Parts: sequence; structure tokens; C-alpha cells
Amino acid sequence: VSAAPLSIAGVGLPVITEGRIRNYVFVSLRLHLGAGATAETLRVKEPYFRDALVRAAYRTPFTVANNWTVVDGDAVAASLMRAATTIAGRGKVARVEIVSQTPRRRTGVRAG
Repeated sequence: VSAAPLSIAGVGLPVITEGRIRNYVFVSLRLHLGAGATAETLRVKEPYFRDALVRAAYRTPFTVANNWTVVDGDAVAASLMRAATTIAGRGKVARVEIVSQTPRRRTGVRAG
């Protein structure tokens, strides 16, 4: 029986191309927890998960080519999984699920 997942809502990630911020995409995530982890024990670490994700997004943007309204969900999940080992401990987060992506701007952006 796995523990209830931990939801993290509304993390604003930048869409950066050619060195400029083109848009922000607000991402909601669900952390599926591993053995011995509970949502209650990891909830106090939520600010650290958010910070790690935003820092990673500025360092190496999760930009999708020719689309400024979404971020690369696989890259976001992989980045947060790497950070989770440091933040929560090895095996505490089993996987990261992207629940939704909502762009700040939908008009005036490249989409294809």
C-alpha cells in the first residue's frame, strides 16, 4: 500500500528562448511517495521542492521548441526526482507526475 501522494500546485516556471523570458507556465505536480514516506512528513519540505524546481528551470530551461505555452514535462519530472533525493532522502519519492500546465499568456506566443 503506497502512501497518499503529495500535491504541489502552481509552480511558475519560465519559458526562456534566446536568453529572454518569453512566458511562464504554472505547473501542478503530484509526488508519489516511496516506502516510509508520508505526505505529512514531506509537506514541510514543499518549499524546498518548489525552490529546486524554479532554480533548475532558470539554470537549464524546460523549454519545448517552438511552443512557449508548455514546458517539457519529462525534463521537469526528471529534475525534481534528482532533487528529491537530496531534499527528502533516497527512495522517499517514487515518481513525479505532472498534473497540469497552465501558461500565463496564451496569445502572442509561438506555438508550432
